[in-house]
Amino acid sequence: MHQLWFTELLNRLFAGPATALLHAIGVHPHDPHAPITNAVAMQILVALILILLFVAVRLKLSVEKPGGMQHLMEGINGFVGGMGEEMIGHHHTRFDAYLITLGIFILSCNLIGLIPGFESPTAIPSIPLGCAIVTWFYYHYQGLRDKGIKYFAHFFGPVWWMGWLMFPIEVVSHLARLMSLTIRLFANMFAGDMVTLAFFSLVPVGIPVVFLGLHLGVSFIQTYIFILLAAVYLAEATAHEH
Repeated sequence: MHQLWFTELLNRLFAGPATALLHAIGVHPHDPHAPITNAVAMQILVALILILLFVAVRLKLSVEKPGGMQHLMEGINGFVGGMGEEMIGHHHTRFDAYLITLGIFILSCNLIGLIPGFESPTAIPSIPLGCAIVTWFYYHYQGLRDKGIKYFAHFFGPVWWMGWLMFPIEVVSHLARLMSLTIRLFANMFAGDMVTLAFFSLVPVGIPVVFLGLHLGVSFIQTYIFILLAAVYLAEATAHEH
């Protein structure tokens, strides 16, 4: 597999410790001298960029003279907060930090592929799957936190005598959410990358710009859908009957 320049840099610096860590957890990389893949490297790069961005915004926070980045972050917070209030209800604020972090991370992973020399890690199945698994455990945890053991009552349906039928259906339904979140994000980003690369190889100037714009639109739309579904699942898990 072709390594990006940032992947080569990480492997040059950290191949030894990374291989040792993988062996310690029972994973054996194909190439011990290059255990870090492009997808992992891109995630690391995105995380570093976002950390630096958040630190820079934090250092320049101002009530009197807010800068452009502060306005952007406040806009993102307001947008996600508004969606959370609509989907989840008045108690949405405690979930906003997770939804915002998840959204910014996924969007950054989607968009980094537009930069020459980089790839979108979300075009690899394991990355969307990781985001889906974290979201899956997060909304179940929040449901248990809110309702305790009563959270599992909805798995058995509205009437007790149908529990034997409803329970396996509910379990399959919740597991299917992992597949749904993963495939939707991965398939769209992978298809966008393939179409863009195909047209760049055929017509390197002019027409591919249109597909770069399409990639940009898909990146935003898929990020929105992912956090929207996460908010829906949180709303279901923490809803209280009145």
